[in-house]
Amino acid sequence: MVVLRGVATVHASKGDRLVVHGRVVGKHDRVVEIIEVLGPDGTPPYRVRAENGHETIMTPGPDSVIDHRKATNLP
Repeated sequence: MVVLRGVATVHASKGDRLVVHGRVVGKHDRVVEIIEVLGPDGTPPYRVRAENGHETIMTPGPDSVIDHRKATNLP
């Protein structure tokens, strides 16, 4: 995360994992692989792929974390 002009900015690369933490008790974390960075210089939005193969475009919220380790298990 980089802070520019007082605003925190997320940066990711293709292959990084995006972890979206469950926001209510009993809801599991969602882990998706970033397959394409659509913003400039690694900023959102990101095209992501879930473990079930579903693809979508996401802009991470405050309950999300970028895991910069390269994804290995996702299809």
